[in-house]
Amino acid sequence: MSGSCASGHYKFRRSGDPLDQNRNPYWTIVKLSAPIAGIQLSQVALTTTDLLMMGLIDVKALAAGGLAMLLYNQLRTMCVGMVTGLGNLVAGAMGRSAKRTGARIPDAIALNEVQELLRAAMLIAIVVATSGALVLVALSYILTWFGQDPAIVDLARPVMLTLAPGLLPMLGLNVLRQFAVGMHHPGSLLRITLISIGVNALLNATFIYGWLGLPQLGLVGIGLSTTLVQVWSFLAYLRKIKRDKQLHSFLTLNRWHPQLTVVLKIVKMGTPIALTYGSEAAVTSVATILIGIFGSIALAASNVVNQLVTVVYQINIGLSHCSSVLISHAVAHDQSHEVRSIAGRTFKLSFAFLTIVGTLYLLAPRLVLFPFLGSASETAVFSVATSLLWFAIAHQFVNGSQNICIGLLRGLGDTKAGLRNTFVGYWLVGIPAMVACGYWANWGENSIWLGRSIGFGVTGLLLWHRFIVESGNVLRLRGEV
Repeated sequence: MSGSCASGHYKFRRSGDPLDQNRNPYWTIVKLSAPIAGIQLSQVALTTTDLLMMGLIDVKALAAGGLAMLLYNQLRTMCVGMVTGLGNLVAGAMGRSAKRTGARIPDAIALNEVQELLRAAMLIAIVVATSGALVLVALSYILTWFGQDPAIVDLARPVMLTLAPGLLPMLGLNVLRQFAVGMHHPGSLLRITLISIGVNALLNATFIYGWLGLPQLGLVGIGLSTTLVQVWSFLAYLRKIKRDKQLHSFLTLNRWHPQLTVVLKIVKMGTPIALTYGSEAAVTSVATILIGIFGSIALAASNVVNQLVTVVYQINIGLSHCSSVLISHAVAHDQSHEVRSIAGRTFKLSFAFLTIVGTLYLLAPRLVLFPFLGSASETAVFSVATSLLWFAIAHQFVNGSQNICIGLLRGLGDTKAGLRNTFVGYWLVGIPAMVACGYWANWGENSIWLGRSIGFGVTGLLLWHRFIVESGNVLRLRGEV
């Protein structure tokens, strides 16, 4: 079934509605979260490929490039947080349209509202990404102030300079992603993701070794290739949306003067999210520094296990964004009774997936660790990494849960609660727990992961309690309890 909005050229199929009662509600969540997780995994795959290629140069290149990637990822995460609320705002606009018209076809008001949101988000993306790029450039010149080896900084600086421009297309891609997810029509990103990973690896090798007559750039070529792939991914996804019959009408860039009130609305929602994301990334960095005190073997093993949980975590990010958007739509459409049901289904899917992954960790640790350790799977690094996998299982459950709770609260319009509660859980509980378990109790490297899990666990409990309270308030306000 299809129809037209007041503009006369927008088509929207009833079957595309994520809250369609004829659909399996679990499949709705899976279908909407998969493309989100796909983009997240592509970003992780790009940096993972970069690190692997850096290791082919030499140890100094790996150290310098890893430092550059760590700082780049910290800024990338915070930049993405600034536009994450767009998906919720778009879903809310579509929900209100459905409430006004009694149909799944967006009216002229919704069309104009979503266009304004998209224009404002693109402006924010340009400003934030440019600011992030300038910060990354500035950091490349002051790292020695923080006790870093000048020789390593000299190697890291050109990588950071070539990575910095990539923040612009990366954030533009995330704006388009949030827009499409808010419209409940993100489409498949599998092909774009796979191609981007392959192209990145090929460009890395081409620039490192000077293939095809190009200059041999070495380490700096890795940063350049990542930026080029970010540009390609943005253009490929933009082309995909432009060719989508349901979405292309919203991409009009005429009257390129977004309303200040709309810009401020997105900034107000995005700032706590960006700070929350940045805080989580910072805690991971602190944990890495703390575990490094136990020696190179412990640090190497922890880095491997951390990369594993980072990959798995992207699935929970997809589920978090999906449930957040579905809740925004449900509340705007006066279907608040669906809020807790959406939360319950999301957690069931997450826990089912994490249980399968955890079982694999326990039954086949050698298979899980081999891609990272290879022939070193008989060494002390493998032994330490195997023991850390037990703690990684607990970490994946609590970390995934707290991230989903942040998304649930964002769906209800509350982003400040996430920032407050993560501050308590991460910094007032997690960091002290890591120090206490690792150094006062002298439990070794495993205790850092234990303390980290305690911090995320407390955060998850605080956020879940807040969600129960706020969802109850929404139900009472609308007379549904």
